[in-house]
Amino acid sequence: MGSPELLVWAWLPLSITSSGEFDPHAVTAMDKQTPPKPGDDFNVVIVGAGNINFGSDEGPWNHSFRLEHKLGPRLKVVALIDPSAARADAALQIKRDSFVLSAYKDTIVYPTMKDFIDKHKPEHAPRAIWVGSPPAFRGREEQGRDVEKQIIDAFPNVGIFIEKPVSTGPVDQALNVAKRLVDAGNIVSVGYMLRYLKVVQKMKAIIEENNLKVMATNARYVMAYEHTANFHWWDKAQSCGPIVEQATHFCDLSRYFGGEVDLSTVMAHSLEHFEPAGQLAKVPIAEDKITPDQRIPRITCASWKYESGAVGSLTHAVALHGFNYATELDVICDGYSLRLVDPYNAPVLYLRRPGDDHEEVIRYQNDDPFFSEVANLIDNIEKGPGSAPILSSYEDAAMTYALTWAIREASERNIKKPAA
Repeated sequence: MGSPELLVWAWLPLSITSSGEFDPHAVTAMDKQTPPKPGDDFNVVIVGAGNINFGSDEGPWNHSFRLEHKLGPRLKVVALIDPSAARADAALQIKRDSFVLSAYKDTIVYPTMKDFIDKHKPEHAPRAIWVGSPPAFRGREEQGRDVEKQIIDAFPNVGIFIEKPVSTGPVDQALNVAKRLVDAGNIVSVGYMLRYLKVVQKMKAIIEENNLKVMATNARYVMAYEHTANFHWWDKAQSCGPIVEQATHFCDLSRYFGGEVDLSTVMAHSLEHFEPAGQLAKVPIAEDKITPDQRIPRITCASWKYESGAVGSLTHAVALHGFNYATELDVICDGYSLRLVDPYNAPVLYLRRPGDDHEEVIRYQNDDPFFSEVANLIDNIEKGPGSAPILSSYEDAAMTYALTWAIREASERNIKKPAA
């Protein structure tokens, strides 16, 4: 028999430990928060009227919903920036038909960030800008895809949230954007929300409290593909492929525990669509309409060395039917095995430590990492830098982006194409 399951309940106020670290026992569920206090309006600009900012049936993401619960009646969305006025108007109408009307009744739709900068009234200057537009339109240096530069030039003190991945463009440009943001001094948070999970922070605490050194990380991401009907997702020319677009969260978690990766050591192999083992039965789109070289790999297996000498590995698979994914991350230290299971839906930590061959089971109820990343950025804007931990900076996220591209490129170098 294993040791009894440890159900860790957390009903404490949102707080920071004396060392400034994230408190894994803090309440993060929105319905457990103290109601927002009245106060001055808090102007927000939202970039992108799609699912990540306004929600969908496909997952729990919905930044506007978290902003509403964090700021309450103070929230004023002064602008929604999206090239599709119809999409933006539809998203706003849903909000205006609900109890959050006051936050959106005066929202103005603009097609581009430049239009907003050129035309907005001084009283509509934002305190935060939430960037959830597709990564193809940001993280670069060329005009029109340089939204970060536009923002910091026009609003040097604004807080910025940017979704992951930071770009789909060249890695060196993303790293240059990171340097520009650091030099500008804006408060910036990137949407690697899994870092904010209580079980993830518990893992960090165990490692730090026991002075452990990570020896290895092993990430596994097996997606359920039959309902992924977004045509662009299956086209590497549009999405950059599943490692850059999807496995990025697990590449980021791997770096979060293992440290910086020696990118020169990255090795990878892939199972491609044209190979016998790569034939999928339930692809929901007409994949034959995608150029063969741009069809996504079915399996990618990668390994690398961290700068510490530790070893990392990742397996990403497009394989399951149904809806639920299978996702795990192992972190191995001397005497310890920390196994994170299902971080997207029902996060559980299986912990083995010295003196006991059985695994403890640790889970936290009512955790919402999306709310934590939203709340922490707002707190930094209102109370000053460092008032709440921002766990993913742009500079850090750009290094994760570099790792995902190193994996993709390594796997593509090893593809053995069929004879013509």
